[in-house]
Amino acid sequence: MTAYSVDLREKIVAAHLAQKMSIRKVATVFAMSKSLVRKLVKQQHTEGNLQPKQRGKPQFSLLTNAEEEVRALVAEHPDATLVELCELFAQKTGNWVTQAVMCRCLQKLGLTRKKKLGTVAKLRQKEFKN
Repeated sequence: MTAYSVDLREKIVAAHLAQKMSIRKVATVFAMSKSLVRKLVKQQHTEGNLQPKQRGKPQFSLLTNAEEEVRALVAEHPDATLVELCELFAQKTGNWVTQAVMCRCLQKLGLTRKKKLGTVAKLRQKEFKN
């Protein structure tokens, strides 16, 4: 669901403050809940604006500023698995990250996780077929 426009929010608060309407009456006039009207009046009083607040939690990762370090780790150890990359990153920086965080970072950087082991196994299969 999208947030209400700032214009509508200003009209709601103005109806309560300037026209001295009760919160209950403002809620019925604008077909809103009383709690929303209370919230908007409180936000205008405390913050001084009626901008919609950002939804959800901010995403924080220990790898946001460590892109060069991750690139260097992958360059040094191209056959390392996610678990090994996490361990190497922990040894290098002192910050432990999960496999999911490392995987998302690698995807964001456009680095693949393909290992040479798979291609060697395919070559061996071809040798045995001949």
